[in-house]
Order: sequence, then structure tokens, then C-alpha cells
Amino acid sequence: MSSARAAAGDLARSNAAAVSTASAWLTPLELVVLGAIWGGSFLFMRVAARDFGPFGIVEVRLFLGALVLLPFLWRARSQFNRGLWLRLAGIAAINSAIPFVLFAWGAERAPAGVGAIANATAVMFTALVALVFYGEFISARRTFGLIAGFIGVIVLASGKTSGVSVWPAALAGTGAALLYGFGANLIRRQLVGLPAGAVAAATLLCAAAFIAPLAFATWPSTAIPALSWLCAVLLGVLCTGLAFVLYYRLINRVGAPRASTVTYLVPLFGVLWAWLALGEPLTETMAVAGLLILGGVALNQQWGG
Repeated sequence: MSSARAAAGDLARSNAAAVSTASAWLTPLELVVLGAIWGGSFLFMRVAARDFGPFGIVEVRLFLGALVLLPFLWRARSQFNRGLWLRLAGIAAINSAIPFVLFAWGAERAPAGVGAIANATAVMFTALVALVFYGEFISARRTFGLIAGFIGVIVLASGKTSGVSVWPAALAGTGAALLYGFGANLIRRQLVGLPAGAVAAATLLCAAAFIAPLAFATWPSTAIPALSWLCAVLLGVLCTGLAFVLYYRLINRVGAPRASTVTYLVPLFGVLWAWLALGEPLTETMAVAGLLILGGVALNQQWGG
């Protein structure tokens, strides 16, 4: 028996060491890949939203994203009763349907980097909603981060590209990030103990059902170019479905706080892809706003309060 226990202990230590070694190189790689994928979503929206319209592109995104995640929902289907589906429907509107439309609407009107930078404020709004509605403590450091981030939003909204103000798109993106803040808090409190992949699939399905009538009513009467279709498919399959799978893998391996550091990479890749693919420049106001917002996000990380 003692030799068996010793062998089991050696095996456990070996497995732990293997996980630690994998985490040392695999986690940073997957964070960069995920940041690149989510940064690319703003490029894809920028290209496709003008041909699909905001409701059309969001419907394609939601439906394809849900399709990729459907196996997770199928495996956990016994846990989803009628009452839970009602809660999921409400969260779907707040955390998927409306924010996605706001980002797509903004993508029609401003460079992709504007939406990518505004998206980073979701971390700060999550902390603010937790404070205001749930009484969670926020330290002085995190309060300073909130102030810096909101100054960044003001700077971002004050900018112009080609002489045209970007404030409508900046405010739309910030509004979407605010809804993400509400959604994150609701998910954390209302959907405890449910598989994350199944929850994501269910909320995407509900959101797709909400948007479908508006998408059909506003569907373009002219043919949609192949490039826009490609961007729409990538937005749904890659940036929504597969990205969620990758994100939950990271959470399971290293925890939510470390996984959330991908927030720093999304604006960087959003600006980079837009510059490489569309020639959209990084303006001075976007750079200053990005530094303020990402600084605020850094101060709002959970480590050390």
C-alpha cells in the first residue's frame, strides 16, 4: 500500500509539473492569440457592417458563435430549466445583443481602433457596477484607475479622423462596455455553478433570437460582397465561438484574473489590424486615450485590492 501511495504521489507531482511547464509557455501564447482574435473582431465589423448593417452583421455573428458552442450546451442541457432560460434571456440582451449592435453601429462610423479602445473600459465598468449595485469594496488604487479610464473615454470621444468627429462611435462603444459591466456582474451572481461554455451558447442563442426580426427587416436588398461575408463568418466562428472556447480554457488553467489580462492586448491588436488591412492610422487622441484607459484597466486588476 505504501509503495502504491508513493507511486500515486509521484504521478500527481509529475502531472502538476507538466501542467506548470505547459502554463509557462502555453498561457502567454494563448493570451496573445486570443488578444489578436478579439482585436480582429473590430476590423471584421468595420469591413462588414457597412454592407450588412449593424443588425445583419450581429445576427450572423450571434448565430454562428452559438453554433460553435452548441455542443457545450447540449452536454449540460439537463441543468437548463424554464426559469433559468428566462434569466439567460435577460442577460443575453444586456451582455450580447445590445452591446454587439452598438459596436457594429460604431464600426460603420469610425475607425476600428476606436471601438477596440472603448471596449477595454468593460473591466472598469464591471468594478463600478459591483460598487454601486452590490456594495463591493473598491480601493483607492482602483478608484484612481476608474478616474483615469473615464478621462480616457473623454479624450477618445474628443478625437477626429479625416476631420470627422468620432464621438458617436466612442460613446456607442463605451455604452456597450457599460452593458458588459452589468452582464459580468449578473453572470457571476445569477449563473453560479453552470458550465461557462453552455452559458455562453445559451446567451448567444437568446441574443440571436432577439436580433433576428430586426436583421430580417433591415437585411440589404443588394448582394453582399464576398469579402464582407468572409468577415462576417470569421467574426462569428473565430472571434465569438472559438474565442470563447479558448478564453474558458485559459480561465480553467490560470484563473479569471490572469485570463483577463487579454484586455490589454485587444486594443493593441485592434489598432494594428486596422492599420495593416485598412490603412487606418493611430491618431494622437486615440494613443492618449488608449494609454489612460489601459492604465485604468491595470489599476483595476484584482491583485492587491
